[in-house]
Amino acid sequence: MIGIIDYEAGNIASVTNALNRLNVNFTVTNELEKLGHCDGYIFPGVGHAYSAMRSLDEHNLTNWMKDIKKPLLGICLGMQLLFEESEEGSSTGLGVIPGRLRKFDSNHGKVPHMGWNTFTDIADHNLLRGIQRDDYFYYVHSYYAPVNRYSLATSDYLNTFASVVANNNFLGVQFHPEKSGNTGEHLLSNFLTIVKDSSSVTV
Repeated sequence: MIGIIDYEAGNIASVTNALNRLNVNFTVTNELEKLGHCDGYIFPGVGHAYSAMRSLDEHNLTNWMKDIKKPLLGICLGMQLLFEESEEGSSTGLGVIPGRLRKFDSNHGKVPHMGWNTFTDIADHNLLRGIQRDDYFYYVHSYYAPVNRYSLATSDYLNTFASVVANNNFLGVQFHPEKSGNTGEHLLSNFLTIVKDSSSVTV
């Protein structure tokens, strides 16, 4: 069972449609008891970082999310909230991945970065299994994550930025896999395999 974390800041419809196409069992909830029974999580997000974090706090999800041991995939703003902080309203994130989000400089190009883009670099990781540097994914974002040792893939738009990140069980993608056609569904399938493999490990 996949838990889609509902904190009133996520693009829930497109994510649920993608999971329906993949015939995946999921629940959309912000109730900790229900989330506790899930094998993995998708953390979507659109909008303002400060408002999103406030919504997480209001639903008592912030501390719980920091302690998650099961695989979690953050999408777009959901990925950005995994970082420590953002220039967007000087907001503080979950801090499970080190780094500070910066805003693209509108003096050098159009902001937000919107449309299809490829990777400039890509690492060997199960989330990216079968995905190539020249595969296209769909982006909509004004803030970008720094490139550091947690970056699995990078892309270029005004700056080189982290487009896929990971720190242990916390995974994130800046783009929208649920809006990226067959390639995006392939990445979601990779995440589902990670969840399945993780849930089969006995402790």
